Amino acid sequence: MALMYATFGLWSLFDPAGMTQSLGVTVSGPNGTFEMRGVFGGISLGAALMCMAGVLKPSMVRPALYFILTYMGGYCLARFASVALGDLPTPGTWRFVAFEAAAFLIAAIAVYRYTSEADTA
Repeated sequence: MALMYATFGLWSLFDPAGMTQSLGVTVSGPNGTFEMRGVFGGISLGAALMCMAGVLKPSMVRPALYFILTYMGGYCLARFASVALGDLPTPGTWRFVAFEAAAFLIAAIAVYRYTSEADTA
């Protein structure tokens, strides 16, 4: 997962217009590019670093899992709200929604299992 976040973060950092165009979103002006680099590039690179910290340092496993749970859960919540408010994305964007939901569920299961193992140890 760290590699996926790092790849997406670097793409968003170095080619924010290309990344957003692949989603059918047009970014204009310096503030639009600035925001895409910060939101998609910076946060995704931060997620990659947090995942790597969880892999490399046992004490960071739980914080990394909770971060991914919160990060992907926030996306899922916003997607649900968007659909509830009447916005439906194009079919290609549903791939992102599916990934976000799957990552959230995997993180939730991992948090539950990790917490259960820690409680019985």
